Amino acid sequence: MLPDGHAYCSLIKPEDHWTHWDAQAEATHHIPRRIVLERGLSVHTVAQQLNLQLMGQTVYSDGWANDYTWLGALFDAADMTPRFKLENLRALLNEAEADRWHVVKAEVTRERGAQRHRASADARLLQLTLLRLRGQH
Repeated sequence: MLPDGHAYCSLIKPEDHWTHWDAQAEATHHIPRRIVLERGLSVHTVAQQLNLQLMGQTVYSDGWANDYTWLGALFDAADMTPRFKLENLRALLNEAEADRWHVVKAEVTRERGAQRHRASADARLLQLTLLRLRGQH
């Protein structure tokens, strides 16, 4: 989620050697593997789109280790280099904010109601939580 509220979300057509889509992943995302195969964009297209939209920026994640691994897999498969930086969300938080993060995130989650598990919805949740922590929402 960019500061202006713009979001990009896409299914990625898995490479042949990507076999990580199991029953748990399907249950979490509510997307059958056949749908990902049919509707997903190529790794090259998604990597290119991410680079165009995020060039020169720092992107923050609350699941940095997992996201870093998947981002690396995406850009390796596309034979491209990210033109943006992925950073741990914790780097944005002072100690008081870090102590309150999970409570505030749970409040925002309850207020928003059920959301699909998608990158754009997850990013919006993080953005709203950070704004709430800082008294901006």
